[in-house]
Amino acid sequence: METFKEPIHYQNEHLCMKVWQFTNTSPKSHQHEQPWHYHKEVELIIVQEGKLDIRTPDNLYHLSPGEVVLIGSSQLHHSYKPEDEPLVYIVLHVDLQPYFDPAMMMYYRHFSEMVRPLEDLNYMFLENERSKQEIGRIIVDIHAEMMAKTKGYEIAMSMHIKHLLLTLLRHDRRELLQPFGFVDATVMRPILDYVEAHLGEKIDMEEVSRSAGMSYTYFSKFFKKCVGVSFTDYVNRQRIRKAEQLLITKTDIVTDIAVTVGIENMAHFYELFKRYNSCTPKEYVRKLLRDS
Repeated sequence: METFKEPIHYQNEHLCMKVWQFTNTSPKSHQHEQPWHYHKEVELIIVQEGKLDIRTPDNLYHLSPGEVVLIGSSQLHHSYKPEDEPLVYIVLHVDLQPYFDPAMMMYYRHFSEMVRPLEDLNYMFLENERSKQEIGRIIVDIHAEMMAKTKGYEIAMSMHIKHLLLTLLRHDRRELLQPFGFVDATVMRPILDYVEAHLGEKIDMEEVSRSAGMSYTYFSKFFKKCVGVSFTDYVNRQRIRKAEQLLITKTDIVTDIAVTVGIENMAHFYELFKRYNSCTPKEYVRKLLRDS
C-alpha cells in the first residue's frame, strides 16, 4: 500500500497556502489506484463539476457539485474519480498557525487539533446547507484572489481565512468548537513543537516545564487548562497518531514502530492504540488495505 507525506509548495510563502483548480477528464479511477497521503496543512475541497470521492481511515465522502470536505492536519486520506464524466474541483491547502492572532486564541486548541480532529466538523456540511454554501464561496473567493493577485490580495486572503474559521465556528451546532480560554501561542507552540520533535524519546515533563519557564506543578495545571487534557494524555495521543502513519508507510513490525514512537512497553502500546482507534494495529492496517 503506497503512502507518502505530500509536500505542499506555497504560491506565497507568507500566506502559507496553496489553492488550485483541477480539471480531470480521464476515465474513472478506483480506490486501490490512489495512494494514501498526508500533509501538515489543513485541506478543503469544493467540487464544481462531476463527482469526487475522498477516503479517510474512518469516513468516505461522496462529493457532487457544490459539496465540500475538510481534511485535518496530517490526516491520512486519498481521493478518486468514481465516474467517467469530467471533474472540476478546487483544493485549498493552508497552514493555520500563522493566522492565530490574539482574537483567535480562545479557539486555538480546536483549530490546532490538540484534542479533536478537524475532520469531525464535516457533519455540518451534511446537516446545514447554508454552511456548505458559505464555505464553498470562501474557497472560490480565495482561489480567485490568488489567481488575480490584485493589489492587496494578501490582506484579502488573510481576511478570507479568518472568515472561513468564523463560518465554521458559527455553524457548529454540535458545539465541538467551544471557547476554552486564552492560549498564548508564543508559549504553547514551542511546547507542542518540542513534543513533535521528541516523540521517539522519553519526554520528561519536568524538563519541558523548565524549558517553558514554569514549575512542574504550574506547568501541569497550565497545560491542562490550555489544552483540555493532561500533558501525558496529549503526548500519548501524538505518539499513537504517529504510529498510525508509520503502520502504513513503513514495513517495520509493530514492535519496532512502538519503539519508534517512544513506547517500549508493548502492552501499553496496544492499550493506547485500542483506546484511540477501537481496534488493534493489525486491524487498523487491514481496514485501510480493505478500503484502498
